[in-house]
Amino acid sequence: MLIDGYDTLLLDLDGVVYLGSHAVPGAPAALEEAQRRGVRLAYVTNNASRTPAAIATHLRELGAPATAGDVVTSAQAAARLIAERVPPGANVLVVGGSGLRLAVRDRGLRPVSTAAESPVAVVQGIAPGLSYGLLSEGALAVRQGAWFVASNGDSTMPTQRGELPGNGAMVRVIAAATGVEPVYAGKPDPPLHRESMIRTGARRPLVVGDRLDTDIEGASNAGVDSLLVLTGVATAVDVLTAGPRHRPTYVGVDLRALLLPYPEVRDGVCGGWRAWWQDGVLRLDGDGSRIDGLRAVCDAAWAVAGTGRIEEDAVKPVLDRLG
Repeated sequence: MLIDGYDTLLLDLDGVVYLGSHAVPGAPAALEEAQRRGVRLAYVTNNASRTPAAIATHLRELGAPATAGDVVTSAQAAARLIAERVPPGANVLVVGGSGLRLAVRDRGLRPVSTAAESPVAVVQGIAPGLSYGLLSEGALAVRQGAWFVASNGDSTMPTQRGELPGNGAMVRVIAAATGVEPVYAGKPDPPLHRESMIRTGARRPLVVGDRLDTDIEGASNAGVDSLLVLTGVATAVDVLTAGPRHRPTYVGVDLRALLLPYPEVRDGVCGGWRAWWQDGVLRLDGDGSRIDGLRAVCDAAWAVAGTGRIEEDAVKPVLDRLG
C-alpha cells in the first residue's frame, strides 16, 4: 500500500483531515489504521490561531488519533525562527491568537501587545476577531524597526462555507502600511518543515496536503515525497496544469488512498486508462476509476509540459471525459 516505506505522515489539517467542525469522510479511520501499522502521524498546520492541545482535542473529537505532541504549527516554527535570532526574554509583539502567544512564550520570549513596549520582532498569525488596533500596533512596531515575521502566507483557508481570507490576506495590512514584507515561517517555506522534522525525528516522511502552493510546493522545496488529496482546495484542473514545483508524487481522492496500493503510472497509462496528445489537445480513452484516469492524464500532461505548464484549454476534453 501507499504508506509502505514511509515512517512518518506530515499531514495538513484544513481540507485534508477536517473541514471546519466536521471530519473529511474516511479520514479518521484511515489515520487510525496508518498508526496501527506503525506509521508516525504528525499534524502540520499553517494555522497559528490555536494551541497544539486545542487542535489535538478537536482531532480526537472527530475520531482521529492525536496528542498535543503530534501537532506542529506554523506558530511554533515562527517562534523558533525568532528565538534563534534575538536574545532570550526579548519582547515580541504578537498579532494573533493564543496559539501564537503560547508558542512565543514556550521559546523563552515575552509576548507583548503594544509597540510602546519596544518589541524586537512582530509575529503575525490568523486569529478570529483580529482587531484593527492590534494590526495598528504591529505596523507601528515594524516602522520602528522590529523584525516582521508571519506564520504563513495562505491567502485563503477552506471551511464548510467556502474559502475565507487567510493569514496571507491579513498580512497585507501591515505590509502595505509599512512597505516591509515579512519573513514567512509556514509552508511552503522551509521553517515549518524543519520544525516538523525536529519534532518527529522523521527519516522518510510523506507530506499529505490539499494545496499545491503550500503543501506540495513545501514538499518539493524539502525534496520529499507528497500526496495530494482532492478534499480541499486543489481541483483536477489545478493539478493537471501544475508547474514542476506543484506536482505531487501521488494523487488520491482522500486519505483512504494511503491504505491502497498505488498503481503504476507510465507513458500516460494507469489502470484501464490511456492518455495521449493529439493536435495539441490532451485525449483520454479507457475505463475504470476516475482517479486512475486523472493519474493517467497528469502523467501525459506533465511529460509534455516539462518545466513549463499546460494551458487549461488543452486539458478540457479530458476533464469532460472524467466528469
